[in-house]
Amino acid sequence: MTTDFLALGGAVLLGVAFWIGWCWRAGGGVAKVIVKTGSTALLAAFAYFAGGPWLLVAALVLSSAGDAFLALDGERWLKPGMAAFFLGHVAYIVLFWGLPVTGGNWLVPVAQTVLALAGVTYARWLSPSLGEMRVPVFAYTGIILGMGVLALRLDPQYLLVTLGAMMFVASDMILALQLFTRPAGEAPKLVPSLLVWGLYFFGQAFIAWGVVHPFAA
Repeated sequence: MTTDFLALGGAVLLGVAFWIGWCWRAGGGVAKVIVKTGSTALLAAFAYFAGGPWLLVAALVLSSAGDAFLALDGERWLKPGMAAFFLGHVAYIVLFWGLPVTGGNWLVPVAQTVLALAGVTYARWLSPSLGEMRVPVFAYTGIILGMGVLALRLDPQYLLVTLGAMMFVASDMILALQLFTRPAGEAPKLVPSLLVWGLYFFGQAFIAWGVVHPFAA
């Protein structure tokens, strides 16, 4: 088995372990941080060893850093985590901009418009609950919607990349509800927590695999 597949296998094992054992629980200590961060770090290793573009590796490394911050206890880690993911989405935007795009499909601009309007409406709806996080959340919303809009225009050979990007967007929408509308002191709810991590991790895995191994054109 090659190094890239070993890294991918390790990433999936850690991602599933975090999904089952930690994503729905508050706390968790050092083990939680290591397992969560390691899952996306190994996705970055997979992309590197498989010869993926450096922007893909950078996006996954930055996502892993974001995972590390968000796995730590305390609200003070939220802004650094968001900043890391923000930069990760910048890397994805530059990467997606350079990939082949589909042509002549009228559904693409319709889907892009729907995504953008839905994201802006959702952020506006959350606005009263954001407090001092309003500006960071609005900035983050803009960058992840930009990533999603660009993913929707990709050529069908990158279908897994588009699917993964949409899963990433959906994960963050659910996470925002968890972070900003849950009463203070209330533990994370099981089903939303499972959805957040499942959509996020496997979305990232689809992006990594889809960029490295696009479907035959």
